[in-house]
Amino acid sequence: MNKEKKEVKEMDIKKKYGFAFTLCLLLLLAGVGVASAQEEAAETAGGATDSGWIAIAAGIAMAGAALGAGIGVAATGTAAAGATAEKPEVFGRVLIFVALAEAIAIYGLLIAFMLWTKIE
Repeated sequence: MNKEKKEVKEMDIKKKYGFAFTLCLLLLLAGVGVASAQEEAAETAGGATDSGWIAIAAGIAMAGAALGAGIGVAATGTAAAGATAEKPEVFGRVLIFVALAEAIAIYGLLIAFMLWTKIE
């Protein structure tokens, strides 16, 4: 019985990640289409712009960092909660690992802001 529950849980996780990946892929393709249309419109107006591509890159940087941070926090947070429940004095040490996983999102946000400032 336990094995069946584990298999069902693994299938649910695979479905969730598959859905998230498909959604990201669709958003990427939609963004590429918008950027291409913007670039064609700019070329017909007499100038070329990369602002659409930069905006897409900033969005991908932020989305990837947030997704990675979420997965990292899920893994480290679960382990940290279990370790703290067994041994409360390790709370400070395990909190550092959770903060490191959260820092990934901050790095992605910084990259997105750096790209955003390049848009004219």
